[in-house]
Amino acid sequence: MARIVVAGAGAAGASVAYHLAELGADEIVLCDRGSVAGGATAKAMGGVRQQFSTEAEVRLAQASIRFFEELGSPFFDQVGYLFLATTDVGLAELEERAELQRSLGVPVVATAAPAGVRSDDMAGAVVCWQDGVADPPAVTRELVRRAAAGGVEVREGEDATKLAADVFVIAAGPWSAQVGEQLGLELPIRPLCRQLLETEPVAGLPPDLPMTIEAETGFHFRRRGDRLVLAMSDPEPRWGFEEVVEESLFDDRLERLAHRFPAATGTRIDRAWAGLYDMTPDAHPILGRVGERIYAACGFSGHGFMQSPAVGRAVAEEILELEPTFDLSPYRLDRFERGAIFPEQLVL
Repeated sequence: MARIVVAGAGAAGASVAYHLAELGADEIVLCDRGSVAGGATAKAMGGVRQQFSTEAEVRLAQASIRFFEELGSPFFDQVGYLFLATTDVGLAELEERAELQRSLGVPVVATAAPAGVRSDDMAGAVVCWQDGVADPPAVTRELVRRAAAGGVEVREGEDATKLAADVFVIAAGPWSAQVGEQLGLELPIRPLCRQLLETEPVAGLPPDLPMTIEAETGFHFRRRGDRLVLAMSDPEPRWGFEEVVEESLFDDRLERLAHRFPAATGTRIDRAWAGLYDMTPDAHPILGRVGERIYAACGFSGHGFMQSPAVGRAVAEEILELEPTFDLSPYRLDRFERGAIFPEQLVL
């Protein structure tokens, strides 16, 4: 059979390699210029949700959630994903998206605020209890372990483009455009710096605290052990590969946290890190064939980890010319030339 080289041992690349092996491919190399789960995956928030604003993205998420459910704890905790609105306009937008999601089979329901979450300024909220939070590096390492057990050769600290390959898969996250350029391809992907903040231990955190998102601001937080991890878009986008933490934003984020989750009042930021999103013009990934015997699984725009199970299987099926279980047509590279843009509204 053909020798398949997968460039990038993050969540997406690991999933492609694992599914290739599971589907019967027998000469697969998973290669990363760094280490397994050492790039953007290592710095991800770890949310897993189905509540997207377009049918195509909802379908990807639905196909992925089953895999996370099978993994279960400690890889995935099904604590739910709560979107709350503080204005009537924000609530109307939430309800409109929820109607689409429910029409596709996602069990989104209106809800009151869970224990600990301030609600006196809320106009309303929706939640999907099937969703939850995961450990991206641990999940990725488990996929790589399974892939290796299935015969995949794993190489770290090497440039995948230097390896002999009959089929090549670009799954290098924010570095995918650079890999594509080495292969003579132009991929419209550019890196966007985002940062996450982790608090000191907060006493009495509910073990079932959902991922909580303010719809209007995008501010969100989750429990990770006895701490909270916070995130929110920067006031101005920071494009480029520089991964720098902007400490001037700490006070604002802590004020937002104390307002929405009063039990965290007085906590401080114990650790912060910056990572990169691999952004496309419409915030949707580029999937499937992009050149002669070249395939892509990149451009996830912040959603790569949560979509990686479905993407890995779908791309593997296409490479092996199997009957597809998922329609990749909305994610083709040539959509940008055709002007078929369907922008995702929920980029957190």
